[in-house]
Amino acid sequence: MRFVPYPETEALPNIIVDGPRNAATAIALSHWARSGTPPELRADTSTEIVFNYFDHPRFRVQAEAASNNHFDEDGLLGIFALLDPATGERHRDLLIDTSRAGDFDVYRRRDAARIAFVLAAYSDSDISPLPARIFQLPYPSQTAELYVHVLELLPHLLTDPGRFRSYWEAEDRTLTEHEALLEKGLITIEERPDLDLAVVRTPEGVGRCHRYAIHSRTERSRVATIQGDRLEFHYRYEGWVQMASRRPLLRVDLSSLVDELNLEQPAGRWVFDDVESIIPRLRLEGDAPPAVPADAVLKRIEHHLRIGAPAWNPYD
Repeated sequence: MRFVPYPETEALPNIIVDGPRNAATAIALSHWARSGTPPELRADTSTEIVFNYFDHPRFRVQAEAASNNHFDEDGLLGIFALLDPATGERHRDLLIDTSRAGDFDVYRRRDAARIAFVLAAYSDSDISPLPARIFQLPYPSQTAELYVHVLELLPHLLTDPGRFRSYWEAEDRTLTEHEALLEKGLITIEERPDLDLAVVRTPEGVGRCHRYAIHSRTERSRVATIQGDRLEFHYRYEGWVQMASRRPLLRVDLSSLVDELNLEQPAGRWVFDDVESIIPRLRLEGDAPPAVPADAVLKRIEHHLRIGAPAWNPYD
């Protein structure tokens, strides 16, 4: 089996990892909604699903190609484990931990967080050491080039993350600083389990708290962050995919709340991304002060979460 760019797999028996199947797909190993992955193989990340595929031989298929329609950490790590099962098994725990870091901003081993930082840097056109021409290609070609280059790099990264320090050091430092603020109680997390909501309060001047610091300390899939008078809310990625370890509460569309807030906002504009986006956010754009205090906005969010109908359901 070999990696093949996604557009070319329609003519080849294939396994799709972390993306949508096509007409020639023998099996999809993906936590995406409506992926068709067998229930017996499901796990929180697609990388875990690949390992479950090897653990359950009755699901094995004949396929020439492995692919994905987008580049991200989970897709990369899952394809790597599929193409090189022996190396993948040796690094199984680290690969799974890193896939969770890349997708969900959570980690157990610090090396997993650092590897995820490196992989994100390699796919960032502003800082990637890969040839600039790659990021000028159409997205399907860009995705294929990233897979080819980073699959080759991955064995070195797994065994010696320190060699890539320049690509993780700055973000790792920020993560350490924000974790220290959490330990000191200067950043706080209050959980509302009935709403699957975490309320994060951060002091002025800290900037946006590192998501790895927050998400690794709460499983709540809805996060409201308050800093001074401003509030920002987001649904975590866990609510977009088919989770196996737990089921986050289904997402509620907050568009009507945005309409309410904008009636009271003389300057600036409240916006909410599409509820079907991977990580939709509600926030006030612009520098104007919010007309509604942050805690009052929070109460309205809680109200809408409590009464709103589910607007996105990834489960079969």
